[in-house]
Amino acid sequence: MADNEKNFSAEEREAMKEAAADKRKSRSRAKKSPEEVRAEGIADLEAAVAKLPDDKDRELSLALHALVTEVAPELMPRTYYGMPAWGKDGKVLCFFQPASKFKVRYGTFGFEPISNLDDGTMWPTAYALLDLTAANRKVLTERIRLAVS
Repeated sequence: MADNEKNFSAEEREAMKEAAADKRKSRSRAKKSPEEVRAEGIADLEAAVAKLPDDKDRELSLALHALVTEVAPELMPRTYYGMPAWGKDGKVLCFFQPASKFKVRYGTFGFEPISNLDDGTMWPTAYALLDLTAANRKVLTERIRLAVS
């Protein structure tokens, strides 16, 4: 094992491999129609969700996919470091980091810098998520709408 590999957990090393695979897929999508890209992205997202060891993470991932698709149908489903994600113009806009992926207490719904969330000199870009309650749906709906505006 190389010295730099000792600094990363098995989960982090796996995420880096998945990121490299995501990048290869992104390059191959440049020659496909939007419909083909969407279908491939949905298949990748569903495959990533199916691999999750935790039922709650799978449930949250699918509920978030339904929410993002409802609120911002223009976003393309995809994976990001092997996690469910949604993108715009070939870049990730938002993603869900399942708790079981890195063996942490809660999942995180986050936004990448291309999101239109700027508000002064500080704004939230990620939300800890244990359940997708009606109140949580409302907050995330507002944030997703703002992010894609």
